[in-house]
Amino acid sequence: QVQLVESGGGLVQAGGSLRLSCAASGLSFSDNVMGWFRQAPGKEREFVAGISRSGDSTRYVNSVKDRFTISRDNGKAAVYLLMNSLNPEDTAVYFCAASVLPMVPITTQTYHYWGQGTQVTVSS
Repeated sequence: QVQLVESGGGLVQAGGSLRLSCAASGLSFSDNVMGWFRQAPGKEREFVAGISRSGDSTRYVNSVKDRFTISRDNGKAAVYLLMNSLNPEDTAVYFCAASVLPMVPITTQTYHYWGQGTQVTVSS
């Protein structure tokens, strides 16, 4: 059974930082592209960042470029999202997801496994 468990969310002031973690089990982690998505109240789930199987290629939504950094540790079966310069528009539930596709996709339909999410709230 595949499990993706996110942690590291919380309440932070604008301009602050958080580091999200996602621990994976039940899958061949290094054979999966990993991604982070987020969903704010009343909005659709959106792609935030993705990282290739080896970690040598990443993709970001424009709104987080130069602020967020995705990384992975295949030995620990974990993926991380370092979020700097947070602003209230970053408030959302953040989800970790895994895809068996060879590239880094950006749509929810192309990710096959999902975590339960972790809440990130940025106060102004």
